[in-house]
Amino acid sequence: MEILIEKAGLGDILAKVKKGERLSKEDGVRLYESPDLLAVGYMANMVREEKNGDDTFFIYNQHLNYSNICTNLCKFCAFGKEKGTDKSYEMTVDEAVAKITERIDEPITEVHVVGGIHPDLPFSYYTDMLKGIKKARPAIHIQGFTCVEIDHLAKLNNSSVKETLQVLKEAGLDSIPGGGAEVFSPRIREKTCPDKLSGEGWLEVAKTAHRLGLNTNATMLYGHIETLEERVEHLMALREAQDETGGFLAFIPLAFHPKNTEMSDISRTSGVEDLKNIAVARLMLDNFPHIKAYWVMIGPKMAQVALSFGADDVDGTVKEELITHMAGADTEQAMAIPELVRIIKEAGRKPIQRGTLYDVIAEY
Repeated sequence: MEILIEKAGLGDILAKVKKGERLSKEDGVRLYESPDLLAVGYMANMVREEKNGDDTFFIYNQHLNYSNICTNLCKFCAFGKEKGTDKSYEMTVDEAVAKITERIDEPITEVHVVGGIHPDLPFSYYTDMLKGIKKARPAIHIQGFTCVEIDHLAKLNNSSVKETLQVLKEAGLDSIPGGGAEVFSPRIREKTCPDKLSGEGWLEVAKTAHRLGLNTNATMLYGHIETLEERVEHLMALREAQDETGGFLAFIPLAFHPKNTEMSDISRTSGVEDLKNIAVARLMLDNFPHIKAYWVMIGPKMAQVALSFGADDVDGTVKEELITHMAGADTEQAMAIPELVRIIKEAGRKPIQRGTLYDVIAEY
């Protein structure tokens, strides 16, 4: 295989990977441009196995999308809706908590709470929701509110991001998901989500959370109008932030789903593109412990293959994911543990049920 990597013109990158040397922007662009997917995947798998061996993680989690009412209305999003329009909704605090209590008998360890940038829900709504979830399930880990939502909540709270995060933490927030990063490029944000928090703003919220002891994840939405250079710049910005604070748990490449969006004329990503993004992320993000193949986005079959292209996590049971499915995802809305274990074992890997912070709950 290493001879094939040399033939693909990537021998110098392989030498860096073997020595554990950091890859440059030019290296990242070349990896994306390379038509030799197997060569790129082989190198990503080297890093994956060096960091995590055959261990492949999943979590018993539940998604709670409390409202899709949003003032941003990004062009790539099918989830966000204007208030009072068809398909817009918002849960009361009691309704949100009821979503948790109705599955109280299941051994769920994490609830993933995200929603739109709602124009008039008060700050107390969010703290009351956190407290209500913790009261219903005291042991559950709440991974809630993207960095974009946190910035919005700080404005509602008439306070700094740091002070607002401290209040949310006291109310029950345990960590922050990776959504809202999209692509950091100002050009992309101006064209697709001009009202959204900037890339620099997103990074600053994440780093502030890390300094307060709140871990976060990170994402990149790929497969729309971004260039390969913009993808690599996004990864390098995350790598730099991780150097600074060390609080990112996992990186999740998110494949763009165009159906029902304002960018519906764009084709869905291919399997090659999905695997390339996972592999390049594993190679560029040398300081991230985990790369996730989010089966909801790319499907269970592609997630299986991704476990040999740099990914060591398939996410989890998920249970009632709405954001991707409103954009036309044809995957299931949930997957049972036996199925997750099966697809991991079939891929020749070792299934490990984890908590949010990658504590081991069970090995299969």
